[in-house]
Formats: sequence, structure tokens, C-alpha cells
Amino acid sequence: MTPPDHLHENGDVRATGDVRARADEELFLSLEHGDLHVHQDGPRDAPALLLIHGSAASIRSWDALVPLLTPLHRVIRIDLPGHGRSAEPTDGEYAVPEQGRRIGTALDRLGVRRATVVGHSSGGYAATTLAEQRPDLVTALVLISTGPSMDAFIAPGSTAFDPAQWPPTDDQVRQFASTVFRSGYHVPQVLIDELRGMSYRALAAAMQASTAYLTERPLPDRLTALGKPLQVIFGDQDRRWRPSSAIDYRVVPGAEVELLPGCGHSPILEEPLRTAALLLSFVKLHTPPSGGAV
Repeated sequence: MTPPDHLHENGDVRATGDVRARADEELFLSLEHGDLHVHQDGPRDAPALLLIHGSAASIRSWDALVPLLTPLHRVIRIDLPGHGRSAEPTDGEYAVPEQGRRIGTALDRLGVRRATVVGHSSGGYAATTLAEQRPDLVTALVLISTGPSMDAFIAPGSTAFDPAQWPPTDDQVRQFASTVFRSGYHVPQVLIDELRGMSYRALAAAMQASTAYLTERPLPDRLTALGKPLQVIFGDQDRRWRPSSAIDYRVVPGAEVELLPGCGHSPILEEPLRTAALLLSFVKLHTPPSGGAV
């Protein structure tokens, strides 16, 4: 998880003078307990969309969706600690509230004052905790295949890996990912490689942190208290979370709940066109008149 040699000087986006002018930029932000890998696409003066991946994934899980969003938005993707190209936290802290604090710090460094935050799977918990901590920053939330409570979880609870035989083989990763996609979907090799590049500790700790956050308080309760505009997207073939549990979010006042027919747990990869259409329609409705980017 060590950042490559092209780490920006001082590890700080403020050290570069052309951030707003560039349409595609990779950054490593130097934070107190480890560097965060960030990728930005789209015009810097457009409304900001923050995309947060789930456990055992990385910013690459958004690859199919990003080109559909950048014509109208500044799209920001962050690898969570210990995932993708972000460093494992030196304090060993993977708790969801700590993830939120680090994401908030990253957005501050990028000069983002307002953003719609989109979370896939357990990335929805980081999105929610960010809104809890920084209601001034988060204008609206989109949760994609994010389980509302542990009662809705239907996939095997184990990571299914032996820490003594890490990293796993490609076949083991595909078996692990079998519930992450609809039946018959071919898992992209890049996602297999990303998971194999993680440490077992990072994988297990991140998954345990998500479970702890959801066990402490169901997500619909948290979201109701927040009062933020909310869109929930689920596939009706989801094999990790009971698809019918999407209706649990309807207790949140004004929540928009969308069920995608024939789609599994990862609409962002399985059905990017349909997912983007829903997302863009929602964001257009809830973007402040000033744009919400800075």
C-alpha cells in the first residue's frame, strides 16, 4: 500500500497550482496517520460529487460510472485507508467515524465546501458518518446497495480467507466476490488485483468496522435524524443484502428508493447507464443554485 514515486511535493494538494484547471488528476494527500489516494475528474468549477467505494474495493470500482458523470460534475474518488493505493493507517484505526473524519479533511484540502456524497455498499456508512460530522459539507446522499441494518444481511459473514495463506488466489477472490455481483457476471481482473493487494488485516478490520457501525444504530434512524435529501439504489438480484430491505429507507422523509430489475449488488459496474441516469436526475434536483462545488 506504499504510494508510488509521483507523490506530490509535501503530499499536499495545495502545493500544486493547477488543480482547478486539470480535468484528470491523481493526488496523494499526506494526513496524520497515512496518505490518502485521491482521483479527480471533470471541471473543477462544477458541482462536486464524492464517490466512496465499499470494503475490499477501491476507486477502480467506479471506473464505468465516472465518464457518465464528468460532463456535468467535478467527480472526486478517494481510496479508503488500507484500500487501493491509500496507506494503511499507522494508528490501526478503521472505525467508520474515523474514515469520515479523514474524508472530511481530504475535502478540505481540495477546497470542497459542498458536495453530494455517493457511497456504494459499506461506502454508504462512510458517506453517512461524514454527513453526521459535517452537515455543512454534505448537501445530499446517495446510497447504492448499502444495507440498512444487520437484519438485512444475507451473504456469508466470514471473509472466507485464511490469513496464514495471504494473499488469496484469483479463484479464491472470485469465490469471495460471488455475492458482490449478479449471477454470471464476470469479475474484472483489476478488482481482483486490487483486493489481492490489500493486507488481510486491512480487509478484516474494514469489514468489522462496518458491522460495528451498523450494529450500533440502523442506517434509516441515522438518516432520519440528519434530514438530508436521500436517494437509495438497490438491485433486485442483490445477494449480499436482502433486496426487499431497500424499503426500510422509506421511513426517511422524502427518501427516493429505486430498485433496478436484473441487477445485483454492484449496479455501478453491472448497470452504469441506468445507475448514472438515476443519480444525475437526483443530483440535479438537489444541487444548490450556486453549484455546490466550492
